[in-house]
Amino acid sequence: MTIEHAVEAGHAAPANSTEYIAHHLTHLHNEAGTINLDTFWISAILGLVFLGIFYMASRKATAGVPGRLQNFVEMVMEIVNDTIKGAFHAKSAVIAPLAITIFVWVWLLNAMDFLPVDLLPKLLTYVGVHNLRVVPTADVNHTFAMSFSVVLCVIAFSIKAKGLGGWIKELFTAPFHAHGIAVVFLAPVNFLLQMVELVAKLISLSLRLFGNMYAGELIFILIALLPWWAQWMLGGPWAIFHILIVTLQAFVFMALTVVYLSLAVEKH
Repeated sequence: MTIEHAVEAGHAAPANSTEYIAHHLTHLHNEAGTINLDTFWISAILGLVFLGIFYMASRKATAGVPGRLQNFVEMVMEIVNDTIKGAFHAKSAVIAPLAITIFVWVWLLNAMDFLPVDLLPKLLTYVGVHNLRVVPTADVNHTFAMSFSVVLCVIAFSIKAKGLGGWIKELFTAPFHAHGIAVVFLAPVNFLLQMVELVAKLISLSLRLFGNMYAGELIFILIALLPWWAQWMLGGPWAIFHILIVTLQAFVFMALTVVYLSLAVEKH
């Protein structure tokens, strides 16, 4: 980690620790301030990196002695496939590619935390960019968008498995099943609980990932404020520990997605 409080072109250096932290927690916005451009572009670039790596691995795959890239890709696919086999018992041609994409992409987004705090923000000052947050998953807007996409997949899987009519019927008849006139009285309660369940999935997925990555980003920023010798003493162990957090959060997001999709195709 490095802490460079150099003067940026046309911008004064942060005067104190508070300004330094605020500077590193400020997004690069569009002119209207409605879109976090740093989150968007870094996510898009890392998505292309993921596609490129797996495409190269597929082109170089061999039945003989595998190379390092093939070994890595096969290891990732084995982890994901084991998770799917243990949680998803229906048949779907989409679930495996979706789970692999989520796991690798979220891991890459999280892994941006390993870059030195001042590296990319400093480099981009030379092209006139003076604010940049490099960890997309530390942006709650991004984690909510990913979680919302998962909820849409849950609804789509449920409709495909049960039909539109079956899904709508389940909204009003589960989890409390009833017969006769009791169905009418319990329908609003069932519908409310179904909506609460969907919202809970959305919030749990997004805030768990956001909270862990935001805390990690903030700790790296605080370490960067220390003298250089303290940065090495504290930054190294924290970075090693953070490897576990980055991987675990990517796995948890992927595993919960598989579990939610499995519940969506089951009849209640």
